[in-house]
Amino acid sequence: MSTAPALGRRDRKKLATRAALSAAALRLVAEHGLEHVTVEQISEACDVSSRTFFNYFASKDEAVLGSDSEIGGTLELFRSLPADIGLFEALRLAFVPVIHQMEDHRETVSLRMRVVADNPQLLPRLLATSVESELAVAAAVAERLGLPAGHSYPGVAAAVTGAAFRVALMRWANPDPGDRPTILAKLVDEAFDLVASGLTEPARNGEPR
Repeated sequence: MSTAPALGRRDRKKLATRAALSAAALRLVAEHGLEHVTVEQISEACDVSSRTFFNYFASKDEAVLGSDSEIGGTLELFRSLPADIGLFEALRLAFVPVIHQMEDHRETVSLRMRVVADNPQLLPRLLATSVESELAVAAAVAERLGLPAGHSYPGVAAAVTGAAFRVALMRWANPDPGDRPTILAKLVDEAFDLVASGLTEPARNGEPR
C-alpha cells in the first residue's frame, strides 16, 4: 500500500484552522446552547473572519458536528483490501484509522455526543450525514461483491455495520457507572463479531446455548 504524501505547510494550516473552528463551535454551543451561538462568535474565538469560517463550513451546525470527510479515507482503505478478506472483516479494518483518531480525542467525541443530546435540532443534519455515509458504504460494498446497485444486500450490510459502530461508540463514550474503562477498538470488534456471527443469541445466566 502506498504511503500518503506529507502535507505541505499551507494544507497543515488549513487543517489546523478547520479543527480550531470546529472545537470553538463545539465548546461555545456546549456552554450556551445552539440558538445562542453565532458564526461571528465562533469566528472571533479563533481570531478569523466570518468569511474565513464559511471557507470551511456551510453553517454553525456543520462546524459543531464536524464533517464526515473521513469516510473518503475509510472507503479508499476498504477498496484496497484483498478480495479474500470477508466483507465485515474488511469493513472493520477500514474503520481502524477512524477508531484510533476517536480514541485520541475521546473528550471531544463525548462532548459532541452530549451537545447533540442537549440540542436535538442538530439531529436532522446528523441523520442526513449518516445517510450519505451509509449510501457511500453500500456502493463500495456492491462494487466489492460485484452486485447490482439495486440489490438489497449492500444497503443492509452498510446499515448493520453503521448500527454496530454506533452502538460501540455510545458504549465507549458513555459507559455505565462502575464499568471499567475500555477502548473503542475492543467494543467495535465485539459489535462486528456479533454481526458476522449472524447475531447469534448470547448465553443466558452463564448457560451455554
